[in-house]
Amino acid sequence: MSVITEDQKTNHGEEKPRRWRLNSPLSQVTLMGFVCFCCPGMFNALSGMGGGGQVDPTAANNANTAVYTAFTVFGVLGGAFYNVLGPRLTLAAGCSTYVLYAGSFLYYNHHHHQAFAVVAGALLGCGAGLLWAGEGAVMTSYPPPHRKGTYIALFWSIFNLGGVIGGLIPFILNYRRSSAASVNDATYIAFMCFMFAGVLLSFGILPANSVIRDDGSTCSAVKYSRASTEFAAVLRLFLDKKMLLIVPAAWASNFFYSYQFNNVNGLLFNLRTRGFNNVFYWGAQMAGSFAIGYIMDFSFKSRRARGFAGISLVAVIGTVIWAGGLANQHRYSFDNLPVKKLDFKDSGRDFAGPFMLYMSYGLLDAMYQSMVYWLIGALANDSLTLSRYSGFYKGVQSAGAAVAWQIDTRKVPLMSQLVINWSLTTVSYPLLVILVYVFVKDEDEADDVSGNKV
Repeated sequence: MSVITEDQKTNHGEEKPRRWRLNSPLSQVTLMGFVCFCCPGMFNALSGMGGGGQVDPTAANNANTAVYTAFTVFGVLGGAFYNVLGPRLTLAAGCSTYVLYAGSFLYYNHHHHQAFAVVAGALLGCGAGLLWAGEGAVMTSYPPPHRKGTYIALFWSIFNLGGVIGGLIPFILNYRRSSAASVNDATYIAFMCFMFAGVLLSFGILPANSVIRDDGSTCSAVKYSRASTEFAAVLRLFLDKKMLLIVPAAWASNFFYSYQFNNVNGLLFNLRTRGFNNVFYWGAQMAGSFAIGYIMDFSFKSRRARGFAGISLVAVIGTVIWAGGLANQHRYSFDNLPVKKLDFKDSGRDFAGPFMLYMSYGLLDAMYQSMVYWLIGALANDSLTLSRYSGFYKGVQSAGAAVAWQIDTRKVPLMSQLVINWSLTTVSYPLLVILVYVFVKDEDEADDVSGNKV
């Protein structure tokens, strides 16, 4: 497929692709960002409210456990579905489950029966596995090899803009309800409208062999395989040394959400302030993704050196932020909750410290996950392999999240939850350094081996 016309050719007869074409890597990554803006971006905003915007987080915790349990399986198998069905059908099917999930909380707002929310959560876990496998293949294989960090940052910023806008929705619609315990119906309906828009946008994503880079080259074409072939390939990843080194990072990368959303934002702040906080939590993610993207693409000439620099920077920033979390956690526990929840207008200086900490958690999340995605993208350069790697990463990530939400449901002491989260991320850093040292090659080394840039 090509949309290049005669007037786009140079005087020498060479094709000169326009930057803003539907089949350019920039357009496709941007569109993928807006798909995730509408679906997982809004889901993140809903989860970031603490308890799904409800006074009792039990239903949301159980629904999220269902989400991530199903995601554990479909996150691993998502690459198989992507390679067989192609990007459009895979993404559209995945996006549709987000609409149902938001609708289940609209139902819960009236009937307080959590069965619908749990079933919708399980279906969302299946759909999310499909969506994120497709997203991973697009985000890591469509961009030019030497600009993957920049494109990852672009995607991550657009995606997290969904969390920013999603944070504004409950903030605006519940602004005058400072004493309310749960969000109103209009909040859930607004989320559903955005999520349905994501379903429509997903039909604009093209297969890899239809995407043309500015130098005229095409992205590596996906060779569609039978599901049984893909399933066997995914299973072999559990014996792949590269993937085993990523397992701790994958497990840790969503494990901290239940602690941050329910036990920092949910326990310390009132309803409208939680929405206000989420605007800055996800806004900080946009800044964090651009910062780490620059480091991973431009800090050094050597790709391996950039990998080491990125890991080191995230490790230092992560240690500082979790240390701040430790200091904050000494102030309260399940047995000693704040008497009055913080409000962004009325609490004055008491609001500033916890607010800055919560925003910093968002910064760290984006830097950490963008770094890991860059490392995955540095291990291969074809959609087939990267969709499997991305699916494996999301599957292990979801297994960790499923455990984390049940840890919170069972009221494990807050200090213990913080220490577990800090420890998991800390353990992952030296293993990622080993991954870069052993398996990531500099561009010139890769050229010597394959004859093509990776």
